[in-house]
Amino acid sequence: MLIRIVKLTISPEKIEDFKSIYESHMELIKGFEGCEKLELLQEKGRYYNVVMTYSHWKSEENLAAYRDSELFLKVWKTVKPLFCAKPEAWSMERKFEL
Repeated sequence: MLIRIVKLTISPEKIEDFKSIYESHMELIKGFEGCEKLELLQEKGRYYNVVMTYSHWKSEENLAAYRDSELFLKVWKTVKPLFCAKPEAWSMERKFEL
């Protein structure tokens, strides 16, 4: 399993637009082959315009297929203009669970 965490810093005046766009596509993303879990996390304090996507994928190949898909390109094209900083992303693997 691959865990993908992506940090997105959204222009403060665009955060509600971002959440609306993301919410309208979440079920499609969750339904993509190999996606086992998908969450959108939002910073609770003064950096409320920082969000992170947290997803579980069966394999790196599944994530790569999603990132090459029309769905990803459509969503990315729509949300990218809302960013006010460069996105950061990490691909992680679970080593153990408590």
